[in-house]
Amino acid sequence: MLHSFTRNYNDLSTEAGFQFEFFCDCCGNGFKSTFVKSSTYGQKAKGERFGRMASSLGGFLGGKASDLGWALERGSDVINSKFGGESPQWRQEYERAFDNAQAEVKPEFKKCPACNKWVCADCWNEDEGLCTDCAPREASYVAQAHSRAMQRNIDEAAETATVWKGKIESQTTVCPSCGKPSGSGKFCNHCGAPLSLNKCPNCGAQVAQGLKFCGECGSPMATEKVCPNCGHKNEPTMKFCGECGTKL
Repeated sequence: MLHSFTRNYNDLSTEAGFQFEFFCDCCGNGFKSTFVKSSTYGQKAKGERFGRMASSLGGFLGGKASDLGWALERGSDVINSKFGGESPQWRQEYERAFDNAQAEVKPEFKKCPACNKWVCADCWNEDEGLCTDCAPREASYVAQAHSRAMQRNIDEAAETATVWKGKIESQTTVCPSCGKPSGSGKFCNHCGAPLSLNKCPNCGAQVAQGLKFCGECGSPMATEKVCPNCGHKNEPTMKFCGECGTKL
C-alpha cells in the first residue's frame, strides 16, 4: 500500500509509465513529478507482438504450424500475465516510482507544525515558521484589513446618505415679453427682457414677470410707478423717481 507524505495528491500513472502530482493544502497549486517509463510495459508489448506474429504464421501454414502458433500465443499470454498491470514486477516498479516521485517533489513543500498541512513556498510564512493560514504575512494582512475597513466605511456612508428621489421634469423658460424660449440666464436670449421675479407691492411675495395679480394675496401688480412731480414712469420696486428723485 502506498503512503504519501501528503494526502493531497493525484496518480497520473498508466501501464506505459509512472507520474504523480502533489498539491499544496492551502492554495491547491500542484507539482508534477518526472514521467518514468515502465520497463515491464516494453516487455509486455514485445510479448504481444510475438504472439500475434506466431498466430498469423500458424494460420497461414496450417496443420502443425498452426499448433505451434497456438502454443506460442499461449506462451505470450503467460508473459502478459507476468508483466501486466497487476503483475508483481509492475507493482514493485510502481511503488519505486512513487517513492522517487515523493523524493523529487517533497523539497517544494513545508509542513506547518500548527495545522500539519503541507504547503508550497507561496503559502509559507518564513518569518513565523508557519503556513499563511495559521500566520498571515503582516503586510498582506494589513492590506486586507485596510481594504475591508474601507469597504465598511463606504457601505455605512451610502446607507446614511440622503438620496433625492423626486420626479425630474424638463421645462423651458418662456420669455413673458416675446413668448420665445429665453434660456436659463437673467435676461431673455431673444429680446433681452429681464427674467427676474417681481415683488408684490402688497405682501412682498415673488411674482413671475407678466403676471397682473399676485398669486399669494391677489393684489394687482403695478407695472410702473408714475412720478407725481415729473410724470416719469418708474419700475414698481423703485422708491424714488429715477428722473427727478422725488419720493414715490
